[in-house]
Amino acid sequence: MSSKYIVGLDIGTTKIACFIGLRAENGKIQIKGFGKTESVGVEHGIVRNIYDTANSIRRAVSDASEMANYDVEEVYVGIAGQHIKSRPNQGSVMIAEDQRLIEKADVDRLIEEQNRIMLDPGEEIIHVFPQNYIVDNDKLENDIDPVGVAGKCLMANFHIVTGNTNNVRNIRDAVAEAGLRIKGVVLEPIASSYAVLDDGDKAAGVALVDIGGGTTDIAIFHEGIIRHTSVLPLAGNVITNDIHNNCMILKHQAESLKIKFGSCLPTSVSQDDIIAIPGIRNQAPREISVKTLAVIINARMRQLLEQVLYEIQKSGFERQLIAGVVLTGGGANLTHIKEFSELITGIDSRVGVSTENLDKDDNFPYENLSNPMYATGVGLVIYGILEEEKKAQSVADAEPEPIAEEVTVQQEEVETDTETKKSKERKPKKKLLNRDGASFGKSIADWLARNFTEDDIDG
Repeated sequence: MSSKYIVGLDIGTTKIACFIGLRAENGKIQIKGFGKTESVGVEHGIVRNIYDTANSIRRAVSDASEMANYDVEEVYVGIAGQHIKSRPNQGSVMIAEDQRLIEKADVDRLIEEQNRIMLDPGEEIIHVFPQNYIVDNDKLENDIDPVGVAGKCLMANFHIVTGNTNNVRNIRDAVAEAGLRIKGVVLEPIASSYAVLDDGDKAAGVALVDIGGGTTDIAIFHEGIIRHTSVLPLAGNVITNDIHNNCMILKHQAESLKIKFGSCLPTSVSQDDIIAIPGIRNQAPREISVKTLAVIINARMRQLLEQVLYEIQKSGFERQLIAGVVLTGGGANLTHIKEFSELITGIDSRVGVSTENLDKDDNFPYENLSNPMYATGVGLVIYGILEEEKKAQSVADAEPEPIAEEVTVQQEEVETDTETKKSKERKPKKKLLNRDGASFGKSIADWLARNFTEDDIDG
């Protein structure tokens, strides 16, 4: 288990947020640093101005770095935008003739080959998600690992997510301009799923709907596998523009009204509730009823949720979403959005928040993370932690265990070296000298022969 800090960077249309976290000793995820700033240079999830976006990234990362007391160098980055596409594909590999069972290397080879499929000009692959495996024309159940299955031909169906090469490069360039390295690029609804869903949700079947500022991202899971992804061009900024145009107020005023008073159900608010908007210069304040505001929001949210329902139906999993629809992102803050989602889709819904899968840290302003708008950033941290642990485990599995004989030999060598060292450290014995200064010989007889005559000895 690693206690290494991981950094998630959410580059959104309205905000850029940076999160720093790690796996705590109790096994849960803790967020240690957080920074947020206005997103400049980004439109509908796409980086347009690299320098402006880089400056926004620096500010968000600096705030998070100061809070966590950690120097950020590498980040996991979320990606979204209307350029994101998905497509199915089927691939196959043959197993070696002298090999009876499928090995992990065969599965890795099959997945890697998907990165070389033909794409439309200007596209590149972001994710490859296996859907199911087929061994010698026999389809395996989704929970069966093909490793260890006997066969000669391994096939699989894949869900492949692609993005526009220029748009992906712009994200990389903006992050590099901010002085950071990218460890991974992750589709934003995939990242959000790590923050607001658990394994039970994904196994039962769930549709994650991330309503951001520039796009609404959809990810559908079933039996623990991602089955469908989609990006819609309708999101929070369209609602803000509707309020701005219909009520004839400034955009920042429209955004503020949406956040503070916005509701999806006009029938739930009173016609008598009035909001006064300060006039420009010497103009009189403009009055807007809360009901009028709700009517504007209702019309656009109905259009958005109808498209969400269409994507769910297109996926073929409409009747298999036991865990229902989980709404997240900034747009999920609208009052009565849960009830309105159930009304339009006919599927049980709930609002997913980032704190569901986190461990509380008393030294961190934990309440900040309860806003669903932070699901992607928190999810990027969790995703990065799991990826780093997976890599560490792969390295550990690849290291060969030491051979017992070699250990014994090394131990004997150490003991020999120790004995040699000790013998060298022994002090030399003192020599026994006679009265002339000569040393004694090997025996008393030699000494007597050299120093006495026979007569002396007989006498």
